[in-house]
Amino acid sequence: MKKINFYLLEYAINYILRYKAKNIFIVIVLTLLVAVLASFFFVQNSLKYEFESTIDTQPQIIVTNQKAGRDTTVSESVIDNILNIKGVGDVVSRVWGYYDFKHMHAKFILVGIDAFENQYNTTLANIVKNSELNDSSMLIGEGVKKIMNQSYYREYFNFITPDLAVKKIYRAGVFKAATQSESNDMIVMDKDTLKKIFGYKSTEATDLAVTVNNPIEIPSVILKIQDMYPTFRVVARKDMKIALENKFDYKSSIFLILFIITLLTFFMIIYDKSSGLSSEEKKEIGILKALGWKIEDVLGARLYEGFIISFLSYIVGIAAALFYVYILDAPIIKNIFIAYNDMSNNFKLPFVLDYEILALIFLLSVPVYMFATIIPSWKVATLDADEVIR
Repeated sequence: MKKINFYLLEYAINYILRYKAKNIFIVIVLTLLVAVLASFFFVQNSLKYEFESTIDTQPQIIVTNQKAGRDTTVSESVIDNILNIKGVGDVVSRVWGYYDFKHMHAKFILVGIDAFENQYNTTLANIVKNSELNDSSMLIGEGVKKIMNQSYYREYFNFITPDLAVKKIYRAGVFKAATQSESNDMIVMDKDTLKKIFGYKSTEATDLAVTVNNPIEIPSVILKIQDMYPTFRVVARKDMKIALENKFDYKSSIFLILFIITLLTFFMIIYDKSSGLSSEEKKEIGILKALGWKIEDVLGARLYEGFIISFLSYIVGIAAALFYVYILDAPIIKNIFIAYNDMSNNFKLPFVLDYEILALIFLLSVPVYMFATIIPSWKVATLDADEVIR
């Protein structure tokens, strides 16, 4: 391995300082480009991780009823028939839905639980295990707590039912879930109480959560349920993840456009850098050759120069992107993927660091800029010293 030539390194640093105005401008531009690219990658990876983690908490199969092409309530009387299907291990009726808190432009997710039923995810199972809910109490997520406190609902909240009655539910505590998006805007309460808030009948549910003993049998179970109830919509968890990824990829197209624009800007800088040297820079190389510098010495000094500028820009750009995304929570960019007025937009992005992304940005910036620095210097260094000086 070739050792670092500290004399050439010292020359490269002095060279950068001599042309500091030009080099500071290059560092600023490269840093901004790296920061923009890294910020989009970080936001995309964090949101994808959060969404996929949330989907993983869903039941293996979800059964909903439809009327006029829209989801409607499903009768709990069909549970026994579905349980009799071979391969089905459990069927639980779910009561959940959205509640608009228009005063704060927020949307809560209300989930009903029954302590005597099997829970389909660990968050609800922990709530049942560690908390006791009655018909007038609820547990709320951190985001809900913040919204309610801002509206001075510190002890209870008044829910408006479809018949315009007021249902007062008291706060029993705050819970934390496996994912921030799940716990941020969720309210958990007794299932029968939630039916009254939604205006459901005692035998109605939002949908059914079906558990299959052998995951391989999920497609066949779906077909059997569909044949048994043609008006039902039966969706597997895997299908929900695919649908979410498709929606995510659609919004990522905006990111792709910005990514291409950023790359074009970067390569325009590289093209300008590699197109040639100023007369003063050419004269300096000629003097160095007249003093006895070899071609490899000139190129080595320029390699150090390009590496210092590009690597400094890379480090500062990555640090700026990490600060912007995980400290400031990526304002503006985050809103590209999540609706601005949706309460779920308020959750903190989970820290997900993809080393492949860091390597990709490094390869797109540092080596490319170093290569662009060497080309014009090599062209000049191969000429005779007197020819260059003249």
